[in-house]
Amino acid sequence: MCGIVGYLGDQEAWPIILNGLSQLEYRGYDSAGIAVLDSYGRFSIKKTTGRVQSLVSDDLTVHPHGTIALGHTRWATHGPPSYDNAHPHVDCSQRVAVVHNGIIENFLDLKNRLESEGHIFSSETDSEVIPHLIEVELSKGNDFTQAFRYMAKQLKGSQAIVALSQSPEQVLCGLRLGYAGGLVIAKHKGETILGSALPAMLPLFDKDLSPSHEVVFLESEEMVTVTRFNTTYHNLDGHILGKEPVSVAVSDLSSDKGNYSHFMLKEIMEQPDVVGASFKERVDFYNKTITLPDLQISDADIVGLNRVILVGCGTSLHAAQIGRSWIEEFGGIPASAESASEFRYNHLTVDSKTLVITIGQSGETADTIAAMEYALLKGARLITICNSEGSQATRIAESTLNMQAGLEVGVASTKTFLASLCTVQILAIYLGQIRGALDAVQTGVLIDNLSTLPRILGDLLKDSGKYKDLAKIIGGYDDFLFLGRGTHVPIAYEGALKLKEISYIHAEGYAAGEMKHGPIALIDSNMATLALAPKNQLYDKMLGNILEVKARDGMVAAILTEGDVELGSRVDVAAYIPPAPESLLPMVLTIPLQLVAYYVALAKGCDVDKPRNLAKSVTVE
Repeated sequence: MCGIVGYLGDQEAWPIILNGLSQLEYRGYDSAGIAVLDSYGRFSIKKTTGRVQSLVSDDLTVHPHGTIALGHTRWATHGPPSYDNAHPHVDCSQRVAVVHNGIIENFLDLKNRLESEGHIFSSETDSEVIPHLIEVELSKGNDFTQAFRYMAKQLKGSQAIVALSQSPEQVLCGLRLGYAGGLVIAKHKGETILGSALPAMLPLFDKDLSPSHEVVFLESEEMVTVTRFNTTYHNLDGHILGKEPVSVAVSDLSSDKGNYSHFMLKEIMEQPDVVGASFKERVDFYNKTITLPDLQISDADIVGLNRVILVGCGTSLHAAQIGRSWIEEFGGIPASAESASEFRYNHLTVDSKTLVITIGQSGETADTIAAMEYALLKGARLITICNSEGSQATRIAESTLNMQAGLEVGVASTKTFLASLCTVQILAIYLGQIRGALDAVQTGVLIDNLSTLPRILGDLLKDSGKYKDLAKIIGGYDDFLFLGRGTHVPIAYEGALKLKEISYIHAEGYAAGEMKHGPIALIDSNMATLALAPKNQLYDKMLGNILEVKARDGMVAAILTEGDVELGSRVDVAAYIPPAPESLLPMVLTIPLQLVAYYVALAKGCDVDKPRNLAKSVTVE
């Protein structure tokens, strides 16, 4: 979602804010802006509907001067991308500048009231009510911190807000309500940065060689006031809070594209190392056992479970759908996968014998956070599989299994999906181990399989050019059908999603057995079908489905197991994966689909790392 950066210190603020916003570009956005409080006590504001770098003039020395500022990258919710709708927004008297992430659910009531009082609005955004509400509170004689706090008490919905006062005291205030993204504060040598995510802290620390740095995360209904002399934390009732800083590693703050043309390609190539990292301190390959030191649920309680519900959105939902099968097969527990956005509304039976497992890369996805709160309300046990330590999800969950994938910059998830799958499979084996659903021999086989996964993925990625060739052949089609069977059905969903996300081509994922129950009507020479047909227990079924498509003049591309010459000769084009155990095939099949989507998007000239209309962390419903 929206990126927020605020700065107060003794350095020129403009380049620091610009740098911070650039670090947040991976989150996705459609406009950007910066407000600097200059030496005359006036706001200098620049906005753009383009990239952050569009704010920079040809002469790099020409920019607003001042040592306190805030900036924003917007992802439109109220009003289209435009100069007027871009943040920062100001009040009528231009005494207050505001940047905002979230949705103000009661903004129409507030706007109507403010307009009736004579306030003039210049945008279509809900965000613009915030500076006007602060203006009203300032007119009552409140100081800026009080005015900011009283404003917050009038808002409904989840928000993250940073506001800057034009007052001589030079005050910067930040606030978090609900779960609309994060707000992080870092101090270093008399300078302070507020940001919506850890990478925004980099301008403060990039000259410091320390391996870790201290930051403070705001929780819901907490605010911060920053002046040149101190930083104070409050709740919405004005009570001072004793917030303790937490240490974060430099690797969590930084990102580096290396020698790759895009972050997405780099992150695809990192996946052999990523899955290896997911085994760390969990998989004992010598004794053939799984241990989960971070799991805070007793063996007796695991044995007493009668149901598991896996919850996620988008790519994480696909991981949940595969995990559901593994939980049933390896863990011996009835399981289901649910969309986080619908979880609260589906009238599911959830109680203390239910284990809810949420999956999410950012740990800040609003629907997933709301599902977690609902699960706790119903008394369920709650685990989150997450890639962002210290995020909202990790603070709510009873236990966290970190994906350990490292920072993922590309908006379309790749390595975090593989890390999710590995982590949920490890958890499924652990549940089976504790509940007796797997004996020592079965557990040993699954663990031995896992030990081969980094090598198999490394072998697959040695020659990514074959997927580039496949992409060239199929990239001219405008409609795609991705087909899979069993645990490969969610992989078909994920392959279709990746193609849609970064190349903007229409694609659908389907269970291959469902094709003849309707979608087969779409098959003709203009429809491309990409079939997942590795050698496994459902191979013969998949073969029949492929022949059904070919009989109707459909073009078929297939992902096959190396050596499958017979089926390779019967499809239009094929790419091959190394032989792999059944339990690993979902992970192995994922990479070809990621690479095909990448190369198709590249050929179309799409912005692979920052696809249109998408955000890395969706922090509103």
